Amino acid sequence: MALETLKNIKKLGGFDVVHMDFLRDEHPEMFREDGSMKYELFEKNIRPFKYIYVRHDKNSLSFNIQNGPIKENGINGCQVDTLIHAARHIISTLNEAFPCEENHTAIKHLSSAIEALDARKRNREKRGVEGTNKI
Repeated sequence: MALETLKNIKKLGGFDVVHMDFLRDEHPEMFREDGSMKYELFEKNIRPFKYIYVRHDKNSLSFNIQNGPIKENGINGCQVDTLIHAARHIISTLNEAFPCEENHTAIKHLSSAIEALDARKRNREKRGVEGTNKI
């Protein structure tokens, strides 16, 4: 049920979401006649540019997390706060169908976590150290 909340979502935390179940329709060139995926094309054309993957058939959500500072390595994954965005989206959508005080509290705390990380980023940008390993 939880991943149903992501069925039509295109982005999480500013990053594109790849719905693996629809990849065949979107990129038929990535599949062989027998239906199997040409993983070398996926690794070349999708994975370097997209970092969030949903498989509704397996009830699976996965993320490629940024490896190293962006200024040194470029963007090669999503930030950890993207996981918080995903959790908040899932709980918020479930809360629309099954509202309760505990969900509201969780959403409030996840939103606070995102705000704190955004404030940290602004502070690091102001000091000129965002995207580096400097403190």
